[in-house]
Amino acid sequence: MGTDKMLSEKRGAIGIMTFNNPERHNAVSLDMWARTAEILDEFARDDEVRVVVITGAGGKSFVSGADISKFESERSSLDGVKHYNATVAKANETVSEFSKPTIAMIRGYCMGGGLAIALRCDMRICSEDSQFSVPAARLSIGYGADSLAQLVDLVGPSVAKEIMFTARRYTAHEAHRIGLVNHVLQANMLQAYVQQIADTIADNAPLAIIAAKHVINEYVKDPDKRNQALADKAVADCFTSQDYVEGRRAFMEKRKPVWQGK
Repeated sequence: MGTDKMLSEKRGAIGIMTFNNPERHNAVSLDMWARTAEILDEFARDDEVRVVVITGAGGKSFVSGADISKFESERSSLDGVKHYNATVAKANETVSEFSKPTIAMIRGYCMGGGLAIALRCDMRICSEDSQFSVPAARLSIGYGADSLAQLVDLVGPSVAKEIMFTARRYTAHEAHRIGLVNHVLQANMLQAYVQQIADTIADNAPLAIIAAKHVINEYVKDPDKRNQALADKAVADCFTSQDYVEGRRAFMEKRKPVWQGK
């Protein structure tokens, strides 16, 4: 499904996915949700891509939520609602289960469905002018456990309740204080800082990073829901890999390792 509202590009080992609807503060329509999953699947299959940055165009918004102007055409029937919800769920699941590191680069509004996307990324780095909100209580919208799990895991149940009950907007520094974001930068420094972090990750051993991601993701789940086999295999793959041999040799030879991801 093609749409000019979603952009995809590669810069070396970094894949960049951009929500490109700035006239509506990057509000997301059905075709944008569908394209989100497609782009990430493309990056997942591309061995050259080692880290993905997700961002919004225009400098005023990451993603402001769903595109309400499209609801009449996309969510006006029961079948339409079911299809829309399934498409959104697939997009969010693709972000959550993406095997490579993901960074949400946030500037401006990050609200509702946009915050849901950011929460599913491994890291969130924002500018000082960013604002965060889940306005569900102002729209009589309910979210299930799957939708709120990442929020509760990050900020804890009490703060999550405050966010959901009040539906108020949080500043970037408030978001950092409660653990919603990793770093806050001046707007003119945001892109360079994210580039630096992404380059650092891309320069490290990809199998070790994938193993860390799997182990941490499984650890935070309830014990009976953990895929321990997946985590154990990711760790074992490190020690049986060519990269493990390369890492040792590069250390002994005092040179930069050349990772193959296998």
